[in-house]
Amino acid sequence: MTEIAVSDSAPTPAETAALFDAAFAGLAHILLAVSGGADSTAMLALAAQWAQARGGVRLSVATVDQGLRPEAADEAGRVAALSARLGLPHAALDGRIEAGARLEERARAARYAALEAHAAAIGADGLATAHTLDDQAETVLMRLAAGSGPAGLAAMRPHRRREGGLVHARPLLSVPRRRLIAALQARGMTWAEDPMNADPAFLRARLRAARAVLEAEGLTAERLGLLAARMARLDEAAEAAVDAAAAAHLTLGEERAALDAGAAALPAELRLRLLGRAVAAVAGDAPVRLDRLERLHDRIADEPAGAATLAGVRIAWRNGAVDIAPAPPRRPRGG
Repeated sequence: MTEIAVSDSAPTPAETAALFDAAFAGLAHILLAVSGGADSTAMLALAAQWAQARGGVRLSVATVDQGLRPEAADEAGRVAALSARLGLPHAALDGRIEAGARLEERARAARYAALEAHAAAIGADGLATAHTLDDQAETVLMRLAAGSGPAGLAAMRPHRRREGGLVHARPLLSVPRRRLIAALQARGMTWAEDPMNADPAFLRARLRAARAVLEAEGLTAERLGLLAARMARLDEAAEAAVDAAAAAHLTLGEERAALDAGAAALPAELRLRLLGRAVAAVAGDAPVRLDRLERLHDRIADEPAGAATLAGVRIAWRNGAVDIAPAPPRRPRGG
């Protein structure tokens, strides 16, 4: 991830060029997801400046209206007007959902579905979102609260290849929000404020409200972002080691997986990840919770033989060898 200086001022042209050169390397057409808030408006302004100076890169803009606030349509109109002034095409996308349980999760899924579909329609090979260092820090804290392991604590990655091959880039992930606001103020630009960002019904908003207390104890956005980067580095190394271990010890068949007894000699973290990979291969889309996987791993290490179910699969082991297959259907209760 491209580092940026600790400062309260707007990113310099050199910093902006380094950020976008790294984020968009190898991409020809990038779709910018712009809601009209401070972060995404700053990304739009900075990306347009970068693309004009660099040349050879095409930018498009999209705003997703999720039907959750009456102001959203007007905000999309302002983004469209700004895009036109910058000479960029803009599309307003329909990502409406109903209010209710798991609102943030459902809204995120609908938003990305709309953006991915539009990217495919216009031939974009990249999607850029304006997640900042502040967002990364909040995500780390949320993952800590959820009991995540190293992969979860790595939080958001600067690049991710989404289903279908679309590259999801986060060019501002190392940039504090205050520097983006400074960039907007220097340009005399305004932005929209989403009241949901301050709604205490949402964990992210509560963490944002507690920021001053956290920073006073040393839990700054910069330190939490550094933790995420270190966890990402650790996770990458561990996954490479698991790839090698899988080649030596994991056999995959049709709806079946097996670990040989030699896997028992691996370090605990590699055994755990290899077991998780084997279970996931049979479980398919069923989620495999880390805490339950850890308990299963410990049973296999402590008990010479046994069996258990997890994520809809049956895991049986004897003397270190593990066999994984779909769990038999449960018998109905009663007569």
